[in-house]
Amino acid sequence: MKIKKILVSQPKPETAKSPYFDLAEKNNIQVDFRPFIQVEGVSAKEFRQTRVQILEHSAVIFTSRTGIDHYFRMSAEMRLTIPDTMKYFCISEATAFYLQKYIVYRKRKIFYGAGRFADLIEVMKKHKEEKFLLPVSQVNQPEITSLIDKAAYKYTKAIFYKTVSSDLSDLKDVNYDILVFFSPSGIQSLMQNFPTFEQDSTKIACFGPATAKAVIEAGLRLDIEAPTVEAPSMTMALEQYIKKHNKG
Repeated sequence: MKIKKILVSQPKPETAKSPYFDLAEKNNIQVDFRPFIQVEGVSAKEFRQTRVQILEHSAVIFTSRTGIDHYFRMSAEMRLTIPDTMKYFCISEATAFYLQKYIVYRKRKIFYGAGRFADLIEVMKKHKEEKFLLPVSQVNQPEITSLIDKAAYKYTKAIFYKTVSSDLSDLKDVNYDILVFFSPSGIQSLMQNFPTFEQDSTKIACFGPATAKAVIEAGLRLDIEAPTVEAPSMTMALEQYIKKHNKG
């Protein structure tokens, strides 16, 4: 069976340029996009119950744009004025630039890493005296908190948003040759929406070790994995697999 249809469990890229569009064109296949999970903000009432005081912290750690959105949403809902002295530590330069949506960028103390949390930990070393706030979802990120614990920084982990499964009932009778996943939550959503899911000849591709673990734990077969030395990106891993599979 040749690979003809792929479903990527993420929103469709907003730009006309995407490696997925190139992959589809180059290999003459159909690539569809559908988020398997969605993010919902925690209400101000729920947040107050955690007794976390946003303004008791002198710095915030952002690992995603979602974290930025919900930090400022919560501050607005609770009618808090974030002081100009607040320091922002972002996982990457792109995440840091996203702060411009909410603050005057050049007037603030903003620091960023090179895309890995381990890099950001190094940047934070010069600011050990700060009390950090880490906005997260209810899905735990043990690798991040263990790095902060190891570095012995003072911080509070606070749930600002939740990741929930999308309703995928409209996909019930739709068949794809490859399903692509990027988080354990995506696998959870698949199993929640289709409890009797039989993998059969459907190939499962996943990004990252945590997602790979979730695939195996769900009793599914993992066919394509990224990142690897040969395939640092998901599109490269898919391309290599399709080339091999669609030969002849």
